[in-house]
Amino acid sequence: MQRASSALGVPNVTIRVSGKLFKGHLFYLNQLVQTADACELWVVHNLENLEEIDREALLYLMHGEACDFDLVACPAFIRDWMSHELPRTA
Repeated sequence: MQRASSALGVPNVTIRVSGKLFKGHLFYLNQLVQTADACELWVVHNLENLEEIDREALLYLMHGEACDFDLVACPAFIRDWMSHELPRTA
């Protein structure tokens, strides 16, 4: 189910992701997103303190951004990697 972005006034919840984000974390992170959706909350992932990420987690963020959640305070190294991955995933 696609939800409207928080920019449209939908109440939101912020999930702060810090340290490392790897494939093994995605099941739990996705559970949080689904629970928020069930409560009619839009998820905002704050990545300000994210230091390390693997490709699977990066793809999860890329595919979910603006569809399932928003990203804020995304470190430049992650945005750079996303821009390099975008042509490969299209």
